[in-house]
Amino acid sequence: MTLHTAFTELFGLAHPIALAPMAGSAGGALAAAVSEGGGLGLVGGGTGDRDWVERELGIVTERSKETGAPWGVGFLSWSASADVVERALEFEPDAVLLSFGDPAPLSAPVLDSDALLIIQVTDLEEARRAADLGADVIVAQGVEAGGHGGRKHSTFPFVPTVVDLVDPVPVLAAGGIADGRGVAAALTLGAAGVLVGTRFQASAETLADAAVSQAIIGGRGEDTERGRILDIARGSAWPERYPGRSLRNDFLDEWRGKEADLAEDEEARERFGESVARGDMSVVPVWASEAIDLITDVAPAAEIVARLSADAETALARVLR
Repeated sequence: MTLHTAFTELFGLAHPIALAPMAGSAGGALAAAVSEGGGLGLVGGGTGDRDWVERELGIVTERSKETGAPWGVGFLSWSASADVVERALEFEPDAVLLSFGDPAPLSAPVLDSDALLIIQVTDLEEARRAADLGADVIVAQGVEAGGHGGRKHSTFPFVPTVVDLVDPVPVLAAGGIADGRGVAAALTLGAAGVLVGTRFQASAETLADAAVSQAIIGGRGEDTERGRILDIARGSAWPERYPGRSLRNDFLDEWRGKEADLAEDEEARERFGESVARGDMSVVPVWASEAIDLITDVAPAAEIVARLSADAETALARVLR
């Protein structure tokens, strides 16, 4: 069984798997490794730091010249500038993913380019907006996802609803998918593929610190929670409608339910920043999905892609026999 879908056909992929463009950890080497493994690697452009974006896109571009593997880059709609998106387009990515916030201001230069536009959504209003803007692919992200996301919908009820709403636009499922069974389940719900983040945090090529990868491997889904404490502590301007899911730690335990007090406590926020700089894992944010129970090792990204796809084929064959 080969997992051919509208998504794999659109990009000429061997596997219906895309790397979530995680800011700070999905760099050029990780994106290139996912693409070379037959998926779609997406560099995490995040808020649009120009120097970082140029450096990491340079890495994936050079690798792509040798392999011809497609790749892309993702940006946060609420914070990145059109100038940085336009600069990224000069590297000739195959796709640009926009997420969190109004994608319209950043979508115009993408639609005017040869890159395909992918928009990630967290509710039905965002899904309708993405389709109206002309997205080539839409990512339906559920609340199980690691890192930032919406508050409303779980992945598996949300995905088929979005599939029906935006048909015939291909939809990728995101949130709580970390093994082949999750990939298989997403496909049976009508998704054309999956966008995977946390699993690639525990990859050989991630830019995340090794201690973060080990925390994910040793963590449990029931030890994750979604909230705004870490954003407040680090002075991040993330919109309130997109809280972040992370592993619980001592800092969260101290300030849970006291977010307003933390926002006013400059000394506490300074201590937080100093502890993070020291690598103190009792406070370091470990963005992680509810699916971390399924992540048990650090592996090369291409191997992860192959494993996800092969295990999905096995799961589907088992059901259909």
